[in-house]
Amino acid sequence: MSTTAYYTEEGLKKLVDELNQLKTTERKRISQQIAEARDKGDLSENAEYDAAKDAQGLLEARIAKLEEVVANARVVDPSQLDDSRVFIHSKVTVRMVDNDSHREFILVAESEADIRLNKISVNSPIGQGLLGKSRGEIAEVSTPSGTTMRLEVIEISR
Repeated sequence: MSTTAYYTEEGLKKLVDELNQLKTTERKRISQQIAEARDKGDLSENAEYDAAKDAQGLLEARIAKLEEVVANARVVDPSQLDDSRVFIHSKVTVRMVDNDSHREFILVAESEADIRLNKISVNSPIGQGLLGKSRGEIAEVSTPSGTTMRLEVIEISR
């Protein structure tokens, strides 16, 4: 089942670059490891060969997954989005209702999430809670620990 995911141009470029690097450099490197291990003799008792074949399987699975993601990716121009509601690529300032602190988040695709840059996935509990909310609305977010956070949307921008 493939689903459409929305990316910034930069985010999609990172995925395409990673895919190209895996298909060119990493495939070649693992092929060399397999060839070197094969040259060492009996394959039935060759741990290096088994490890290289396992690495090749994981690499091919990662390549297949990235190809699917890239094929279904759509680039979103944030300047074309409505900023009256929270959507992907929205920059959202929220007030934590319980302690009156403020936080700013940018909602992004899962592969672009980076909490150090305040970029959270739209698939995260907070991202899911904020999607579709407008200024002044309160999102009730259930955390993995079972508690509920209440976040008031203060500002939405691009």
